[in-house]
Amino acid sequence: MTEPASSGKAGLPLPRGLVVLVGMAALVVVVAGIRSLGGILGPVFLALILTLAVSPVVSWLRRRGVPAWLAATAGILTAYLLLALLAGSLAFAVAELVRQLPAYSDQFNALVDQVTDLLQRLGIQQTQIQDALAQLDLGSVVGVLQNVLGQVASVASDLLLIVLVVLFMGMDAVSFRSRLTGIAGERGDVVTALSSFASGTRRFLWVTTAFGLVTAFFDVILLLVLGIPLAFVWGLLAFITNFVPNIGFVLGLVPPALLALLEGGPGTMLLVIVLYIAINFVVESVVMPKIVGDAVGISVTLSFLALVFWAWAIGPLGALLAIPLTLMAKALLIDVDPNNRWIGVLLAARPPRPPPKAEPDEQSSVDDD
Repeated sequence: MTEPASSGKAGLPLPRGLVVLVGMAALVVVVAGIRSLGGILGPVFLALILTLAVSPVVSWLRRRGVPAWLAATAGILTAYLLLALLAGSLAFAVAELVRQLPAYSDQFNALVDQVTDLLQRLGIQQTQIQDALAQLDLGSVVGVLQNVLGQVASVASDLLLIVLVVLFMGMDAVSFRSRLTGIAGERGDVVTALSSFASGTRRFLWVTTAFGLVTAFFDVILLLVLGIPLAFVWGLLAFITNFVPNIGFVLGLVPPALLALLEGGPGTMLLVIVLYIAINFVVESVVMPKIVGDAVGISVTLSFLALVFWAWAIGPLGALLAIPLTLMAKALLIDVDPNNRWIGVLLAARPPRPPPKAEPDEQSSVDDD
């Protein structure tokens, strides 16, 4: 007895266009959920990154025979120290700039007068100049910086949540490797994806920390030579903003460039900007690739789009954690499924190396066979 014709069509795959549309619709729902829960996801993921960052300390202590509870305590305390240094340094840098700017009110007013005279010589009417400069004063700049400081304080208001999540994650992290080993036989791809995310995140943190210190060192030397106030504070800010991909050095450049403008005029400001860009280019684009190659494993375009997306979805923490968040999304959506590995090749910073060509003798022997 023959089966109905309709049953033969039941096993056919869905049209690819429909799969894409359903996937995009699901993506919209997920993104909306991430954005609505950004106030919780940001602190939780920061706690996860801190736990991953200190996990080598815990592993080292365990290999030395230290009890699990003591190794976990040491890792948790180390994570708390890193959190205090990160939040305290950023708040200190912004607060110092807010405190320093009012002392330059006379220089700022003189600079505005110079700009006004220049615009008048260029033929721009006085009323247009006054309208353009009506809201431009040092108080408005200080107000913007105070708003930034308020956002930093709002992140710090989640400190209790971060502290608690770090505590619980640090306690579970001691046995997490054993748990992965237990499911490796049944879910090998999941274990590989999670291990790749953890190792990639740690590699990103260590490489960014090392070269951030190098960049901050040269920035401090530059600012000291030029006589820019608070050189060490801006070096600290340059180190922290170095963790923000693509545009981090620009964020660290704004305060010293502003003080250079008020202290020495447009020429000094331009010199600071040019030398900052040169230092960042040499360290990030010349030295680092030759020493560690591609430390992240994702393309420059993807890292920039990740910065925009995560900063929009989660807030300031999203900009700071854009690369680790992207690595986690890549691990959960791409690396866990062997059928999606080709997407990882398209997102990688460099194409895969072609297989080595066979030697002439080997090729001829293969042909003979």
